[in-house]
Amino acid sequence: MDRKSYEKQLVGERAADYIRDGMIVGLGTGSTIAFTIKKLGERLKRETLNITCVSTSNQTSELAKSLGIPMKELNEVSHIDLTIDGVDEFDPQLNGIKGGGGALLFEKIVAKASKSNIWVADGSKEVDILGAFPLPVEVLPFGSQHTARAIREKGLDPKLRMDGENPYRTDSRNFILDCHIGKITEPERLSQWLNALPGVIENGLFINIVGKVLIPEGDNDVKVIGK
Repeated sequence: MDRKSYEKQLVGERAADYIRDGMIVGLGTGSTIAFTIKKLGERLKRETLNITCVSTSNQTSELAKSLGIPMKELNEVSHIDLTIDGVDEFDPQLNGIKGGGGALLFEKIVAKASKSNIWVADGSKEVDILGAFPLPVEVLPFGSQHTARAIREKGLDPKLRMDGENPYRTDSRNFILDCHIGKITEPERLSQWLNALPGVIENGLFINIVGKVLIPEGDNDVKVIGK
């Protein structure tokens, strides 16, 4: 296992310790969260944990169900106590970019429904200013070229995400435009502008959502950033 994979496992497994008996838990999507889900599956085998989980993607649902983790649809629960998810990039204000795995819409819906949110990340995801990671924007296929043109005129350099020779499709069957920006100096303003654009479903800027971020520290420890 290389260093980055080890760091993902370290923080992913540690995040599972935040899950308590009686919780309704949101499970994010991605390679780091996969370690959280597997660790939770192990805990369920050796502990008496009465929990219910809500997924942010088909991929996560399949993994969780294969490990015997009780799952429900978001509309079947009244609230979510805690959501644990990965992040592609986060800044000192704990704002972040998500959507590298294509699940940004469901991830944001679940995060907004949660009382508390934790992100897990390897050390490379901590940055001074957002924007080095391309910002995913989920758009309707209908008129997507016109939506991309409007975004391009804003200077955001959108690229249609591909899956082989065909456009990548989200779980909602939408397209994703990855916007190569470089530096995002006003993330909240940019998020509002994007979401007001006809054809845009949601963008990957997660602002004032997360309370804690877990990142590796040293060889075997985890640093908690936030409250």
